[in-house]
Amino acid sequence: MMLETMVAFLIVAIIFVVKAVKVVPQQHAWVIERLGRFHAVLQPGLNIVIPFIDRLAYRHNLKEIPLDVPSQICITKDNTQLTVDGILYFQVTDPKLASYGSSDYILAITQLAQTTLRSVVGKMELDKTFEERDDINRTVVASLDEAAANWGVKVLRYEIKDLTPPAEILHAMQRQITAEREKRALIAASEGRKQEQINLATGEREAAIQQSQGERQAAINQSEGDKQAAINRAEGEAEAIRLVAHATADAIASVAQTIRQPGGMEAVNLKVAEQYVSAFGNLAKTGNTLILPGDLSNMGSLIASAMSVVKQSQSGNTTS
Repeated sequence: MMLETMVAFLIVAIIFVVKAVKVVPQQHAWVIERLGRFHAVLQPGLNIVIPFIDRLAYRHNLKEIPLDVPSQICITKDNTQLTVDGILYFQVTDPKLASYGSSDYILAITQLAQTTLRSVVGKMELDKTFEERDDINRTVVASLDEAAANWGVKVLRYEIKDLTPPAEILHAMQRQITAEREKRALIAASEGRKQEQINLATGEREAAIQQSQGERQAAINQSEGDKQAAINRAEGEAEAIRLVAHATADAIASVAQTIRQPGGMEAVNLKVAEQYVSAFGNLAKTGNTLILPGDLSNMGSLIASAMSVVKQSQSGNTTS
């Protein structure tokens, strides 16, 4: 009998110890009720409770939890039905409020996410819902976070997974996209042709300018060449005149020097007579009229007159 009592006592002690010792995992929180009322929140690690008086009422996961929000049909501002589904990320921040603030906080935030999403989408036209998904996400998160604070829950993010319009709208949108792309292609082709015409006109204008500049430069070069050629001809003619004048002066000086020598005057008389006779001969050959002196026998007197002129010139040069 004594042995049975000890065994029973040992079993009761083991049960008591098992009920009294609670080991809470990391990132978890357990809510303890004592005699039906909230008593404490057990933190991660080893905790001691009073068996049969304290009761483990709720277990909460403090990690970030993803929650799939079921798809629903929303009506846009332009009366278009749109099937929307998303995913919600939340975290329990207050285990006590999460236990007693709502009978089911997961259901509460799910329903609130759906109603908020319908309200936000109903204020937008269909095209805006695709362009402003980030704004929709932020609006839903702000609304949920404000309400979920009383439930001990922090809503972190909301992301729309799919926006699915009806099949007819999808086909219309596809045709619109096709038409828009064709429009852009036509505009691009038109801009290309316009730019091509501009480039051709610019090239022709630049070519005309270059040709005009080339012709102008050629005319300038031709004028400079003509000018230089005229200068060269004038300088050549001046040089020729100068050389002829020098040669004539040298010849006259040579003739004067020769006249001063013995027999010089006789040579001059002979030369003058020859030129006189030659001149009359040429006149007879080139013309129909023959000019003769009034007295052919007086040719000597003519030659004597010419020689007197030569002598006077010689005497003048000697005097000077």
